[in-house]
Amino acid sequence: MQFSEKRNLTRWVIIISSFLIATFILWNTFLLFQIFKEEERIKVELWAKALKNIRNSDIDSDISLPTFIIEKNENIPLILTDKKGKILSDLNLGEISNDSIKVKEYLNVIKNQNNPIRVQFASDDYQLVYYGDSPMLNKLKYYPIALLLVAFLFGGVVYNFYRATKMATQNKLWAGMAKETAHQIGTPLSSLIGWLELLKLENIDETTIEEIQKDINRLQTITDRFSKIGSEPILEKRDIIEETKSSFEYLKARSSKQVGFDFIAPSEPIYVSLNPTLHSWTIENLVKNSIDAMKGKGKIKVELLLQKNKVAIQVSDTGIGIPKNKFKTIFEPGYTSKKRGWGLGLSLTKRIVQDYHNGQIKVLQSESYKNTTIEILLNVL
Repeated sequence: MQFSEKRNLTRWVIIISSFLIATFILWNTFLLFQIFKEEERIKVELWAKALKNIRNSDIDSDISLPTFIIEKNENIPLILTDKKGKILSDLNLGEISNDSIKVKEYLNVIKNQNNPIRVQFASDDYQLVYYGDSPMLNKLKYYPIALLLVAFLFGGVVYNFYRATKMATQNKLWAGMAKETAHQIGTPLSSLIGWLELLKLENIDETTIEEIQKDINRLQTITDRFSKIGSEPILEKRDIIEETKSSFEYLKARSSKQVGFDFIAPSEPIYVSLNPTLHSWTIENLVKNSIDAMKGKGKIKVELLLQKNKVAIQVSDTGIGIPKNKFKTIFEPGYTSKKRGWGLGLSLTKRIVQDYHNGQIKVLQSESYKNTTIEILLNVL
């Protein structure tokens, strides 16, 4: 518990520190942008004063400095207008400088960027200098966005790494628990097999012996299932129809009479590569899940369909249904709509189908209290 709390504290320290660093960088970028913007306005004001000095100068005046200031402005786009708004000249507009229509359009754009600078020549004679942001300033505008994107990307990588690590740890934990469960069941199971052999020698009723044998076989199957979690299962060429029907009939014989069972499949065998024990577990999880969804009363149909190079196993029920936004969520570990349960059945089913049998599983369609169908797709040999 202390280790978990320390790890959570470290995680929050990293998150808060990252947020503070990103905020600090963004704030400094904003301040830098404002400084550059103010410096550009000062440059334009100097340019305007130089223009005024040149116009007001006489023949003997030294205009070398004003001329130098005007010539050195090579980055800031400028448009000079008279007091009526007529464009007199432009500077640093690039290719649009030769298109009067585009120059007018650009003038409307920069009017919203910066306030114009007034060049007063006489009491009733003045011109206005409109200017836009320089290319460097425009690039600086997008720097915070790029920084945020990088931060989000980095955060996404860290999150996915943490999630993958957490899932790997959980998988190891579940695999360890499953193997330990199989080991613990194995000891009394061996004892039960021995007691069964003694009962056979005591001339006990054959029917009783058969039922006990079935239960022992069932325990052996469960032990075998749990022992395979976390290990690479051995796949065999099997008839998917026969394997599915076998599990289906077993569950049918042990379910309530209020549940109707229907099995539909092609007459010819369909061969796939699977592990019989794990496939049986898959069918059992889906059928039991359907029974729970119907609260022990309704109809269950298992249908096998051949689709080109794949076989579809569709398990349908008349239960409460699944909301569309939960079609993927139901296969996540820990998710359950029942008051009791750990939400592992469908997540284990998905792992068996996708990871072990290289197949696919999804909710095909769902309509409350009418028909909910979960489909498994497996490759045909």
